[in-house]
Amino acid sequence: MAAVFSHGDLRLYLLSLLEEKPLHGYGIMQALSERTGGTYTPSAGTIYPRLAKLEEEGLVTKTKDGRTAVYEITDAGRAEVRSRAEDISGIQDGLSDSVRLIADGVRQNVSEAMKSLRADLAAAANAPVEDPPREDDPRVAARAQLGRAETALSGFRASVRADLRTHVARGGELSPALVDAMQADLDAIVGRVRASLSQ
Repeated sequence: MAAVFSHGDLRLYLLSLLEEKPLHGYGIMQALSERTGGTYTPSAGTIYPRLAKLEEEGLVTKTKDGRTAVYEITDAGRAEVRSRAEDISGIQDGLSDSVRLIADGVRQNVSEAMKSLRADLAAAANAPVEDPPREDDPRVAARAQLGRAETALSGFRASVRADLRTHVARGGELSPALVDAMQADLDAIVGRVRASLSQ
């Protein structure tokens, strides 16, 4: 999936979170997850190096509370947040758009999955009762490969769709050449699959 934060945005967003209240690293990760509707949960390896950099720049301080480090914004950090309030608002708008698009995609995927499930159930209900296939029945292997193919298709669709939607939500452009190339590649794959199935 495309990055949730563009270059430099996460650093600024961390400052805006710490302006609200001091937080420990895990609290920051939770806050980011909550504000992105659970679509982005950063790792410790993402957050702590950025906090260390902010501390090095004098924008936050770190104090020990038992075994936990608590990060608090400094006056210099507050000044940066104030001077870049418009940028922070843009980051928040981008996050809201991304979350909305991801939620729309999830709803659509669930709806499509339900339609497919209903069709499968209807077909199963109307199918004649057969003896279960034996392990050496070629239909068993074919169904296993069908499952693999459907999983691959679903993963590809979800990944590319999320990347495209997130890119557009963040103000990015999609060139007609890119969409044309993607369509041509997909058409070529469909042609190869159909040719292989007809042999």
